Amino acid sequence: MKRPDTQTVMVALLSFNGGFVDAAGFFGLQGLFVAHVTGNFVTLGAALVHGSHGIIGKVLALPEFVAVVALARIAGRALQARKLPAQRILLAAKVVMLLAFFLLAVLYGPFPDPNTPAALLTGFSGIAAMALQNAVQRVHFANLPPTTMMTGSTVQATLDAVDLVGGGDPAQAAAVRARFRRLVLTLVSFGAGCALAALLYAKIGFWCLGVAVVVGAVAAMIRSTSADA
Repeated sequence: MKRPDTQTVMVALLSFNGGFVDAAGFFGLQGLFVAHVTGNFVTLGAALVHGSHGIIGKVLALPEFVAVVALARIAGRALQARKLPAQRILLAAKVVMLLAFFLLAVLYGPFPDPNTPAALLTGFSGIAAMALQNAVQRVHFANLPPTTMMTGSTVQATLDAVDLVGGGDPAQAAAVRARFRRLVLTLVSFGAGCALAALLYAKIGFWCLGVAVVVGAVAAMIRSTSADA
């Protein structure tokens, strides 16, 4: 049996964590998406209309996400200029932020009012972790499908499925098939992460985030080993 390649494992792990952390944050932080910028626009509109909690966190989520991505880019360039392993260091920083998200959530949660300082700091830790994941992926392995945004992946997977069934360019069939498999793996892994987070959050609350920390650490070690090789 052929062993999965490193990138296939990375797609599965990062997509699983993207779904897991987003779902756990949504349940525990009154509708805050820590990895999904578009979702926060929707829930912000709903909060403004209905007067529900969580407006502050949703307003600040986008500028924080942008700031962390920008800082990751700057830090990555500085590390590369000094011949340091930028990818490994940034992935390690992501795991540190996931750990902070986990510890703050367990210590101070649950959060009936997500506008409190403790709730905001907890949410910002999760957002920083996912912003780092997105930034590292876009810079260091951009050939992988997005691991936190499934709309584009769903569209592309559907188009590829149609082309594979019939009507596509036969010369491109192998490349389309490989991309389709990776996209499907991304979608399935993300969905599995969401489902498991929902089940575990219902049982053990924010303690479920320990799973995300472990998965993130495994992904960082796998990618670091590959990069060093």
